[in-house]
Amino acid sequence: MSQTFENTGSRQMEVAFVFPLPYDGAIEQMTLLVDGKEYPAKLLDAKEARRLYEEIVRKNRDPALLEWMGTGLFKTSVFPVPAGAKRTVSLRYSQICRKHEGLTDFLFPLSTAKYTSHAVEKVHIRATIESRIDIKNIYSPTHSIEIKRPDDRHAVITYTRKNEVPSSDFRLFYDVGKGKVSTRVLSYRSEEDEDGYFLLLASPKIEAPDQKRPKKTVVFVVDRSGSMSGKKIEQARGALKHVLNNLRKGDLFNIVAYDSQVEAFRPELQRFDEKSRKAALGFVEGLYAGGSTNIDGALQAALGQLQDSGRPNYVLFLTDGLPTAGETNEMKIVKNAKESNEVHARIFAFGVGYDVNSQLLDKLVRENFGQSEYVRPDEDIEDRVSRLYKRIESPVLTGVQIEFVFDEVKTEEGEPINRVYPKESFDLFAGEQLVVVGRYKKPGTAKVIVQGSVGDKEQKLDFPAKLVEKSKDETHAFIEKLWAVRRVGEILDELDLKGKNEELVKELVKLSTRHGILTPYTSFMADENTKLDDVAANVRRAGGRLLALDRTSGVGGFVQRAMKGMYKRAAQAPAAAPALEAFAAGPAGRADGIHFAEEAKKEARDARRNVRNIGNRTFFQRGGQWVDSLVTKEQKANATRVKQFSDQYFALARRHGKRISQYMVFDEPVLINLDDRAYLIEP
Repeated sequence: MSQTFENTGSRQMEVAFVFPLPYDGAIEQMTLLVDGKEYPAKLLDAKEARRLYEEIVRKNRDPALLEWMGTGLFKTSVFPVPAGAKRTVSLRYSQICRKHEGLTDFLFPLSTAKYTSHAVEKVHIRATIESRIDIKNIYSPTHSIEIKRPDDRHAVITYTRKNEVPSSDFRLFYDVGKGKVSTRVLSYRSEEDEDGYFLLLASPKIEAPDQKRPKKTVVFVVDRSGSMSGKKIEQARGALKHVLNNLRKGDLFNIVAYDSQVEAFRPELQRFDEKSRKAALGFVEGLYAGGSTNIDGALQAALGQLQDSGRPNYVLFLTDGLPTAGETNEMKIVKNAKESNEVHARIFAFGVGYDVNSQLLDKLVRENFGQSEYVRPDEDIEDRVSRLYKRIESPVLTGVQIEFVFDEVKTEEGEPINRVYPKESFDLFAGEQLVVVGRYKKPGTAKVIVQGSVGDKEQKLDFPAKLVEKSKDETHAFIEKLWAVRRVGEILDELDLKGKNEELVKELVKLSTRHGILTPYTSFMADENTKLDDVAANVRRAGGRLLALDRTSGVGGFVQRAMKGMYKRAAQAPAAAPALEAFAAGPAGRADGIHFAEEAKKEARDARRNVRNIGNRTFFQRGGQWVDSLVTKEQKANATRVKQFSDQYFALARRHGKRISQYMVFDEPVLINLDDRAYLIEP
């Protein structure tokens, strides 16, 4: 690790560098260089480290380091940093990583950077994994990582961001094993009388290019109406060529192009070989834009060619406008497609630009086992289609369903597993990391059955899983928040496609408050004047903003459906401010029909000031103090007052360790819930 420190003062400073140990893993060696000169680093055990942490916190009256109390640390001898000068500290160490439920857990303390005076210029992490056994699942619950897997036993993971303040430590899970599909289950349950949460990771074996893979059928349905003229049709041709050049021998394919008329490359599916590839490329070169948009006719033509349900079938459907020719009724188009889809084909829809009927596309893919992607006018169509095709080009297991089997299940106890996302059957693709989350009522040992098809053959795999009765700490608390993010996406989908539902709006507000998942419909929670415990008022306010979902097309429709899809497919739980800023920074500011767009921009700024996501909790700035979202009105009235930096303050941190110390890092007063009791920590 390399980190640069700058002395912005006018006098030389004597500096000691402390590095907290991520957890109780064994550090085998550590070397520390300051501008090339080696300085000794002393390993302090947890007891000695706690004393030093307290000493630094008391002396500087700064609780920043408190979150690491209870762990060991390395401390250098003092070295000088002249006024106006910089010193670069380079750190190298070896550590034994933790292993839990078969998953190796790597943690790097990155979140300390949030105490810097400004955004970090660049954060770059590169992790390589080498194994004697095949590497299976690779997953980060904290950061959106890029994974490259040159073969079964090597992987390179990278994460790079510029001008950003890291809000959480970097965490990485991976496992190794044999077999075609590897499944691991982690669980988290904070209270025995409440539902627990589980995370299921599944990763199929990476197939080498020359190995036999299941044959698939791909039909590309491309819009060539007048609105696609110019750069759009050029990029669409490029996307088609990419798919054609990456099909495999034995795959079946066809191209359906449409404007007011529907034209197919061939009357029936073609077997992919060099001759058919060249002929198809010639057809693509002849595509020009002009005419109206017959979406219904194009989908009927494509789906009517699919006859074999024994192989994976995919329809890549691209449109940039509203249906203006043939059948134009939204409900009938969806109904016709569903009835014509007799082979369980998955439709992947690409909505290009702001003129698409985004609600129609979402309904279409929901009824046809796929997903929708939205391409902004300044984005490259070819790049987006190519990325999706790269993901789906090698199906390993199709029509996958997951089941948890327990030894004893009493009917009166209800379903032991509920609200699993994704909730429909899905396909597993080579090199893909599947992330499934859900809730459970029944703890204990279970058997996970993964069932699907390999070609035309059914395959059933089973794996053991242990669902905890009560978690000892918050190590896996991220699972609950990830589930909540997916649930928010599902709620928005239900409200969007099925209409308003008071219970769902209430649940949306509850999840937003508890976990700080601020959508544009609940971003008013970032306003300091919003009362967290006035549920009825907040539900009414959210309900009013949700009327924006009536916007089916235009910028408003585009932005909302793209955001909804992001939540439904989330692999990590985003912090409140960045998630809201991503919406506000887009075209929402001029979103026709989204009356709260400007408010959302303001509230994105409010979220940066007034909302903090720490660990598994959310804190809101209210009345000059930070309030834990878990604190009830009754607890607040009977809160125990604790003076910051007092003996009682440190005793509380020592007694409960990181379970509470990570939430005591505020400079301002903070109200915390601990074991159903509120503590008000005041400066």
